[in-house]
Amino acid sequence: MKKIFLYTLTTALVCVAGCKKPSDFGNTNLDPSATTIPIPSALLTSAENTIPNYAAFSQVEAVDGGLFGQYYQQSQYPDVDLYPVTQPGFTGEYSGVLFDLQNIINLNVSKNMSAVALILQQYIFWHITDCWGDVPYSQSLKGLAYVQPAYDLQQDIYKGILANLTTAVGQFDGSSLAGDIIYNGDVASWKRMANSLRMLVALQLSKKQPTASDYAATQFKAALADAGGTITTNAQNFALTYPAGTYKDPFFNIYDGRLDYGESKTMTDLLSSLSDARATVYGGAANDPGVVTGGTVSSTTGLPICVDRATILAFTGANPGWAYVLRADKRTATSTAYMITAGECLLARAEAVNLGWTTETYATTYGPGIVQSFEQWGLADPTPTYLTNVNVAAPAYADIIKQRYIASYPDGFMAWDIYRKVTTARDATTNILKIYPGPGAQNTKLIPSRFQYAAAEYTTNKASVTAAAARYTGGDKQDSKVWWDQ
Repeated sequence: MKKIFLYTLTTALVCVAGCKKPSDFGNTNLDPSATTIPIPSALLTSAENTIPNYAAFSQVEAVDGGLFGQYYQQSQYPDVDLYPVTQPGFTGEYSGVLFDLQNIINLNVSKNMSAVALILQQYIFWHITDCWGDVPYSQSLKGLAYVQPAYDLQQDIYKGILANLTTAVGQFDGSSLAGDIIYNGDVASWKRMANSLRMLVALQLSKKQPTASDYAATQFKAALADAGGTITTNAQNFALTYPAGTYKDPFFNIYDGRLDYGESKTMTDLLSSLSDARATVYGGAANDPGVVTGGTVSSTTGLPICVDRATILAFTGANPGWAYVLRADKRTATSTAYMITAGECLLARAEAVNLGWTTETYATTYGPGIVQSFEQWGLADPTPTYLTNVNVAAPAYADIIKQRYIASYPDGFMAWDIYRKVTTARDATTNILKIYPGPGAQNTKLIPSRFQYAAAEYTTNKASVTAAAARYTGGDKQDSKVWWDQ
């Protein structure tokens, strides 16, 4: 956060010391074709084009989260999936998409555009805080007022996210909503999305605040009861369909010339144990002739967990039809990237029923959530057979968690979030999702609980990051748990 402002301050100081007033140069150094005033609609379009990266295969929160949550594994150059010390930075997110969204809010050309910008900011902040823990929030994006922003406590960030989502839903009016490429300016859709996000954020706190009278449950119920509604059908999904050309689906890009990732054995084994038809679309064969053009050859041969390079290369060599992430026809250049879906929202409501947070029933949440997940991928209604499977129909808490984990695929951030929420020991060989470190695990041989702060933070914002690091038991380590995980 500091770097962008250092450049601003340096320029100002140099000019004071040795430059004439800018007006003295007239128009000599002005580019007549340059845009000097931000265009809110263009900023919104750009931001919305970036947002799917947080659930797809571009942003570190999704990629590394998917490796830690074992949706996928690395197939050629094992690295992150062996759990070495991981220190990615987040400053680019503040100076990039978050800053663009803040510009929309500051310009305030319409309440609707500002509301959408505020909602999208909370979606991003949720990803950042769940991956790093305490991060800048209340003092971030305020320009020169805070060039070295403090790191807020995660519990305060969560309260801020939930409060801002509530504010945004109440802010919508009859003003314009230009530049919206996700819901095409439909305010009702954005209200449903914000309420659904609010439910998912609140539910993530259930490990820390499990009872129906806690703040988390209160927020969940308020979001569910809001007049704007929540996402209940796939037509309402928070998703973006790509036009191809310059803008291609992120999962298409990872196999357009490379083959560095595949579906994990954790996922293929889980789907197999449930005789789950989603296995036919969640994994596509590496040797499918249409691997880039949209072939339909499935694979249930998942990559082994956390093994060294020699082992993974021997495995893929012996299994040429090993599973890529998604079947090729589900990750074409013009495919849809899903961020929040009906299946996820309904199954989150099923978990709330199990926790005693709401008086809803499994009949209106659990089964319909699975049905919507199947429908999302173009699969037949699972009601006649799958929903009567003894390992599906109960539903016990473990059944609900498994279905949430399956329905969130291939959003790696959600995989890691769900796993951490239901698992205490990161080296356990038995847990609901059967996620555990493999033989090649490095560092402390624990699946990471968070990202460590980037080294650059200790240079550019030392006091703030040092204070945040001191709040973790064991210090700024990837095995130190974030607040809601403790």
